[in-house]
Amino acid sequence: MTVAPPVLKNSTWLTDFVLLAAIWGSSFLFMRIGTVEFGPLPTAAVRVAIAAAFLLPLVLLRGLGPTLAKNWRRVFLAGLFNSGIPFACFSFALLSITTGLSAILNATVPMFGAVVAWLWLKDRPNHSRVLGLVAGFAGVAMLAWDKATFTPDASGVAPGWAVLACLLACLCYALSASYTKRHLAGLPPLVTAAGSQIGATLGLGLPALWLWPDRMPGSSAWLALLAVGVLCTGIAYILYFRLIATAGPARALAVTFVVPVFAVFYGMVFLGEAVTPWMLLCAAIIVCGTALSTGLLKIGR
Repeated sequence: MTVAPPVLKNSTWLTDFVLLAAIWGSSFLFMRIGTVEFGPLPTAAVRVAIAAAFLLPLVLLRGLGPTLAKNWRRVFLAGLFNSGIPFACFSFALLSITTGLSAILNATVPMFGAVVAWLWLKDRPNHSRVLGLVAGFAGVAMLAWDKATFTPDASGVAPGWAVLACLLACLCYALSASYTKRHLAGLPPLVTAAGSQIGATLGLGLPALWLWPDRMPGSSAWLALLAVGVLCTGIAYILYFRLIATAGPARALAVTFVVPVFAVFYGMVFLGEAVTPWMLLCAAIIVCGTALSTGLLKIGR
């Protein structure tokens, strides 16, 4: 078994890689803190609104406003699938399942991406990648097996629905990736990032206002959403696109595999969440399967 590394353009990629994984790992913690008081849809809406407010001035300062205005329909639509729906799904799921479990499920995004690219873009996988898809989905089934109950717990949300919400979010990420490749290729990454957050804000705005909590959330919840909006969405996008430029798409994609490590650590330290050997075993199977399905790992030559 060999790993096919991309060509590195400079030696600074490792710092960005670890920093991005640490930031994205913390997003599950911040969303968990926010969704308890805000509720799932308002949490997602506030997150994308803050990110949009952070990124839009950067677009205007770089003179990219006309580019965004010309392509707003396509970029806004991508935002619903790349941010709006997934963020709402994860916020909903975090009412019932741990941040670590949700982050492990999030690591299946590249695997779903390979399936969508196969069916939509006709990017047919080889035998090694098919084996990875089978292994990855088997790992998901194993991980979700003990969460398969659809009886609501103390949070009012059944763990089974929470797991399905995470998987729906991953599917949306995958659909957005293929849509972006087909319809948004060539656009400056900052335009896509800012426009997607604006589109997600517009899509979630009215439902979030309808479901806005009767009691104003406390300062800790507001600070958590400020952190997840600016740090985990706005700044993280900038780091991600810089990582693509310096280390290549393959290594940038691999950051998804490291995110659960940080998410599990944050959940243990700040929320007292337990990590079982079964979770770690399933996570290893999912990560290996995803790496095979995306071509990051190859069997044989």
